[in-house]
Amino acid sequence: MKVKLLGVIAGGLIAAALPVLAHHSFAAEYDAAKPITLTGTVTKVEWMNPHARFYIDVKDDAGKVANWEFELGSPNGLMRAGWTRNSLKQGDTVTVSGSLAKDGSNLANARQVTLADGKRVFAASSENENKQ
Repeated sequence: MKVKLLGVIAGGLIAAALPVLAHHSFAAEYDAAKPITLTGTVTKVEWMNPHARFYIDVKDDAGKVANWEFELGSPNGLMRAGWTRNSLKQGDTVTVSGSLAKDGSNLANARQVTLADGKRVFAASSENENKQ
C-alpha cells in the first residue's frame, strides 16, 4: 500500500513539474542585442498560455512576402497591459518592435505593438519581465 501511494505521489509531482520544464527564458531563445521593427498584415492570432502569439505577412523591398511569428506575454499579462482578445484581428496592419530569435528564423519576441488605429500597446513579453 505504501509503495502504491508513493508511486501516485511521485507521478503527481512529475506531472506538475512538466509545464515548468516546457517554459523557456527570454535569453534562451531571443537576442536582445538584435532589435527588429516590422510592419505587416496580421494573418493569425493565438490567444493562449503560456504565451500569446500572432503572425504577420511582411513585404520586403522586392515585393517578396514573408510570414513572421511574434511571441507576446501571457493572456493575463496582456490584459493587464490594456489588451483584449480583439485587439489584434486578421487583416489589421500593425508595426511591431522586439528582439529576433537566436536561430535566425522569422520569429521574434514582441516588445511593443502599434495597432492599426495608432495606439501603442506593450506586449507583456518575457523580455520585459526579465528586466523587472
